[in-house]
Amino acid sequence: MSTAAIRYQITPAQPHAHLYQVRLHIAQPLAQQEVSLPVWIPGSYLVREFAKNLQQLRAEQAGAPLTVQQLSKNRWRLLCHGGAPLELHYQVAAYDDSVRTAWLDSQRGFFNATSLCLRVHGQTEQPCTLELRPPAAPLAGLWHCATALPPLASDAQGFGQYLASDYDHLADCPVEMGPFESTEFEAGNCPHRLIVAGAASSFDSKRLAADSQRICAAAIALWHPDGSPPPFADYLFLLNAVSNGYGGLEHRNSTALIGKRSDLPRLGQNDAQLRASEGYTTLLGLISHEYFHAWCVKRLRPAEFAQYDYDQENYTELLWFFEGFTSYYDDLLLRRAGLLDNDAYLKLLGKTINQVLQTPGRQVQSLAQASWDAWVKYYRQDANTANATISYYSKGALVALCLDLSLRREGQSLDAVLRALWQRCAAGPMREADLLAVLQQLSGRSWQTEIDAWVHGTQDLPLAELLAEHGVQLSDENAQPAQQLGLRVQENHSIHIKTVLRHSPAEAAGMMAGDEWLGLEVGAQAWRIQQLADLELYAGQQRQVTALLARDGRLLRLPLHLPDSSNASNDTVRLQVQDAALVQRWLDGA
Repeated sequence: MSTAAIRYQITPAQPHAHLYQVRLHIAQPLAQQEVSLPVWIPGSYLVREFAKNLQQLRAEQAGAPLTVQQLSKNRWRLLCHGGAPLELHYQVAAYDDSVRTAWLDSQRGFFNATSLCLRVHGQTEQPCTLELRPPAAPLAGLWHCATALPPLASDAQGFGQYLASDYDHLADCPVEMGPFESTEFEAGNCPHRLIVAGAASSFDSKRLAADSQRICAAAIALWHPDGSPPPFADYLFLLNAVSNGYGGLEHRNSTALIGKRSDLPRLGQNDAQLRASEGYTTLLGLISHEYFHAWCVKRLRPAEFAQYDYDQENYTELLWFFEGFTSYYDDLLLRRAGLLDNDAYLKLLGKTINQVLQTPGRQVQSLAQASWDAWVKYYRQDANTANATISYYSKGALVALCLDLSLRREGQSLDAVLRALWQRCAAGPMREADLLAVLQQLSGRSWQTEIDAWVHGTQDLPLAELLAEHGVQLSDENAQPAQQLGLRVQENHSIHIKTVLRHSPAEAAGMMAGDEWLGLEVGAQAWRIQQLADLELYAGQQRQVTALLARDGRLLRLPLHLPDSSNASNDTVRLQVQDAALVQRWLDGA
């Protein structure tokens, strides 16, 4: 039995009710001990109010119940005296099947400690233990358990006691419970484990493990070309396969992932079939992205994240670097690992470029502002998001591209910059000034002008010029109907408008998010339309039409000018190889 002063016991007590039972033992509490539950989880920049799921909190000392005073939305005071052991008992409702909070049903359990484990104020830097108990029969014999925490005493199914060096460590190691598939591999002489829950019987676990191994090896080679080991002793992937979902959350030596079940590799599929699967490529890109974060954001991290404040927003202007640069390398590492060819990689890069060019908010919000405002804008998207904001993921990736290509024409590379930052910052807190210093050190000149323009300004990036210097032509391409009109829609028997882009034909016509586009009047004829592709059929060469829409129960007739689809759009591009040797040199990292 552990002698740690802080001991958590987690039991998936009522799977059908989605309830975890939590017991917290505090061996040496302070007088009037206070406890709290975080309001956010590092890596996902939104106040999520985890305390809303905590219920029936009670405490006792020496067998006698204590009064529990709630001080705020997520903080409690226990009217106890100091020194004598204290026991807390409470339940947590787990209804969120994402990577950020907690889930429990009869098929699976998952949680982050930020959702279940109260912080003991004054003792958050103390070692603590986490005891994971199995569910009751009949699930007990079917479920296994996996976490990146080091075990103290666990059984063959993974249940038992685990040790965390402090609360930050505990919060950084999610837990997966249930029936799952487990595969192991090595990369950089480091053991890796891949856990997949929810997969169909057709799932080829060996193929996913083999491809993941190639990704991990490529990442380790980028950060440690001298052959030194990665900054962790082992690594754990926790992948939840679902009917429809996507996402990931990084941790120091693990990651929690969600992907579509249909995107998993299947037994009997050959290389050509998998290479042609956009879904599988997306899944591999997610694995690459979250694994890269083990270096970039979990160790090398914004100086503002040197010590997390779990009670409120933690602001930084550097998410464009930590998320954006990671987004640049996630697909690039697939290419270096041999999981993408040059054409496939450039297709993905072109998609990112189009996402940025088709977002009017890029001319309104800078990347630094987007990073700072993530708490209220990126994670709270609405109908105006595309017009007012820019993604620090996608545009940040393009800034990384521009830096990489600019450096390469000067005999350097972004790879070298990352490695130099790793050394300069001792794999720890970093500021924008550190990036500027490393850029100047490697190239012999200041990069302040570029960073001011690309990160703190809103003008478009010099993509065409830089790509051309490395063998790739950026060409205008005809946009799809939605982009020509300035719309983002959902098409399902009718056209539901989700976003109207700024300075677009749709905005000029008076369309609004929430409208349902039902039909089209062309001259004396009226037509029912179900998808935007119907416009070409019914409008033909006519440019002036009337859109028939429903809004708040009213039927509206809006005059609409249809743009000429034969004209190339400057916000939709494609990438074409002009010099294969130059492209090869860039993508190989030579």
